[in-house]
Amino acid sequence: MSTSLPTRTLGTGEAALTVGAVGLGCMGMSDFYAGRDDERSVRTIHRAIDVGVSLLDTADMYGIGKNEDLVGRAIADRRDAVIVATKFAIVRDANDPTVRGVDGSPEYVRSAAEASLRRLGLDHIDLYYQHRVDPKVPIEETVGAMGELVSAGKVRFLGLSEAAPETIRRAHATHPITALQTEYSLWSRELEEEILPTIRELGIGLVPYSPLGRGFLSGAIKSVDDLAPDDYRRVSPRFAGANFAKNLAVVDVLEQLAKDKGCTTSQLALAWVLSQGEDVVPIPGTTRPERVDENVAAVEVALSADDRAQIADALPPIAGDRYDAAGMQAVNG
Repeated sequence: MSTSLPTRTLGTGEAALTVGAVGLGCMGMSDFYAGRDDERSVRTIHRAIDVGVSLLDTADMYGIGKNEDLVGRAIADRRDAVIVATKFAIVRDANDPTVRGVDGSPEYVRSAAEASLRRLGLDHIDLYYQHRVDPKVPIEETVGAMGELVSAGKVRFLGLSEAAPETIRRAHATHPITALQTEYSLWSRELEEEILPTIRELGIGLVPYSPLGRGFLSGAIKSVDDLAPDDYRRVSPRFAGANFAKNLAVVDVLEQLAKDKGCTTSQLALAWVLSQGEDVVPIPGTTRPERVDENVAAVEVALSADDRAQIADALPPIAGDRYDAAGMQAVNG
């Protein structure tokens, strides 16, 4: 295994977890994006491990269990090389996957964990997140049940996803939280106002998903026609209609800045996220081994404080919300 990828630590004290500085988001291997190829995805996971990526991110709702099955198969002979993170709480209807609910009840926490362990083929989950906060269940009850899984040896560390500052505080007071997962990139910076200061005060690490803006910041998507007919991004607000054209101006600026830095646009966008602190571990998703190499190489792109400010200040305003109206109601819960 390569040791060229530096490590970072999420969380502090008894909740500290050390992982490679760049993780791998596995969602798109089984859901939401087009062009699924399990064999290639397994090769991608293996390549990631070979170059020092240790944090693999999945969830029980990705492909309604299929992504956990895939990750489990890929790591069956290399368990000691990986930190497996999965999530629970978003409940999808197998007959109509567009129908979703959120369940944070203690009973569901326990049953969801057992199901994930079976699909992953593991005796414990390294990092277990609540995928979305359930407004019907006090966070103390949900995290209390998650903490019981730690005591039982079925989970090592706990995380939250898309949680509001007060929710994070209450959760952390119930059981130490290692990481908060939320969207963070050059076109999603809302967390900087309240959430980032909160988790830094509490010593909780940050795991940004979609650090490349669902691929938009890579510069590879120049038209909505570049997306397959069944790609969910076609209905994502930032990819829709006039917003798409406006957001291309963001990519134009990034491409020029990356050229000046001698790196790819993706590497510059990832380097910017990485440069926000040693407690930040982004999880860019890909299904291609060569993209893993490109993403990992972002750690070699050095950005000064002036560079970071210049990049952020140079970008035009982002057009459109992260999700549709229903999706936005579930974030920052």
